[in-house]
Amino acid sequence: MLKRSFDIVSSLLGLFLLLPLFFLIGIWIRFDSRGKIFYRQLRVGRHGKDFFLIKFRTMKIGADNGGLLTIGGRDPRITSSGYFLRKYKLDELPQLLNVIFGEMSLVGPRPEVRKYVNKYTPEQLQVLYVRPGITDYASIKFSNENELLAKAPDPERFYVNEVMPEKLRLNLRYIHEQSFITDLKIILQTIAKVSGK
Repeated sequence: MLKRSFDIVSSLLGLFLLLPLFFLIGIWIRFDSRGKIFYRQLRVGRHGKDFFLIKFRTMKIGADNGGLLTIGGRDPRITSSGYFLRKYKLDELPQLLNVIFGEMSLVGPRPEVRKYVNKYTPEQLQVLYVRPGITDYASIKFSNENELLAKAPDPERFYVNEVMPEKLRLNLRYIHEQSFITDLKIILQTIAKVSGK
């Protein structure tokens, strides 16, 4: 109950304070490339229920056709504004709406697309017992995921066999350790990571 109350209050306050920034980012995206300001992607949430995760659009229209993984810091599908938004994780801010809708929490396992969830083992499926989050241990450890994939001979195989299992191990660790204090610690670590401290 405390976690949900904290999620709602923090998200509402965040949206109110960030409204001018949302407006400026929206204008930048519209002038930078053709397409909508927001991007919605179907992800798997709590208890395996699908929901639309909301982000600022950082890629060109139809970019999904080139694969679900973003590879390298200079993926040609990413727009000019998208590079900046991704670098500072600003594209994730609209997910505060997902938190208010009850589909996500501020902290929790990052939601995956169905394609990869279908590869989970029975133990790994435990991550679906809780609400997915905007940030988690794995988000902090793999903040440079795009660069790691760019170095791999086969990015898809590397993600499925190396990155995804480690993410899920960290997610399961979070589930067993979760508490209000743990959430605060992860939020502070995420802010420090994004700001480069």
